[in-house]
Amino acid sequence: MEKQRLQKVLAAMGLGSRRKIENWIAEGEVRINGHVATLGDQAGPGDIIEMGDKRIQVPDVRPVRRVLIYHKPEGQITANHDPEGRPTVAENLPPIREGRWITVGRLDFNTSGLLLVTNDGELANRLMHPSYGIERTYAVRVFGGLNDEQQKQLLEGVELEDGPASFKRLVDAGGQGQNHWYHVTLHEGRNREVRRMIEAVNGAVSRLIRISYAGVALPPRLRPGKVQELEPGIEAALAELVGLKPETRHKTLGRHHARRAHKPFKAGRSVRDGKRNAKPGRGGQARGKGSGPVAHSLKRETTIKPASSRRKGGGTTNRRRGTSR
Repeated sequence: MEKQRLQKVLAAMGLGSRRKIENWIAEGEVRINGHVATLGDQAGPGDIIEMGDKRIQVPDVRPVRRVLIYHKPEGQITANHDPEGRPTVAENLPPIREGRWITVGRLDFNTSGLLLVTNDGELANRLMHPSYGIERTYAVRVFGGLNDEQQKQLLEGVELEDGPASFKRLVDAGGQGQNHWYHVTLHEGRNREVRRMIEAVNGAVSRLIRISYAGVALPPRLRPGKVQELEPGIEAALAELVGLKPETRHKTLGRHHARRAHKPFKAGRSVRDGKRNAKPGRGGQARGKGSGPVAHSLKRETTIKPASSRRKGGGTTNRRRGTSR
């Protein structure tokens, strides 16, 4: 690993964006090998960097970039630990020897769905930065639905306490009874933005699921609380999307963490609901009653497609579960 600008080295470690780190350096809050760092300083293998209470040694080799898809369930905090003792996303991530896991953005406690996780801080920062205009798509269930005027307001823009906001796309995704599903797409990720926007037009969100980020869709067979490694080709496309070079070295999850889920994920119901309401359908397959939209059914989100969770060469029998996959 050759010497690079200090802010680039620290950003790659996931310690902040380059601009934020440049501000810390300018304020004299960063030290390198015992000396106060200045803008323009470089760091390389073996150098000791200090930031506040953090003391970091620059590794000899840059960690291999890895990207995971994590299906976050409701009732988890997007953090490494929680002072209140609530379950966290970090508890369900596989061990990592090179670097540390960094979540790309956040999902609040009551929101579920796709969460990208990487050990490349520069990639994470670029995917989150508003200047890249990365699309996020959600399946949102609204109690009572949205009338034409409310939908028009959400597309044209509503005023929130932290500035105006609008959906790039709003697609009716069906539903039954009082609950109605929509797929909404926006280019930023402010705190509770989707919920606040719908509340601004007097709507009430009863469920929210992120189904796509940067064109990477939530795999339909990835169960809540499970992870799936992004295939090298998709990972390369994701990096190129934000102006980074593809990774030429690759590592994969261990056998235990690489297992695929066996139940399809529906945006309109939980897996448990699917089991309870399942009825035999055509061809002996189970079909649910009152199911909502499929999480990966938004055809317009096709920039980058995730790996298929089925094995090549056709299905094989899983003796333990008694199902085929």
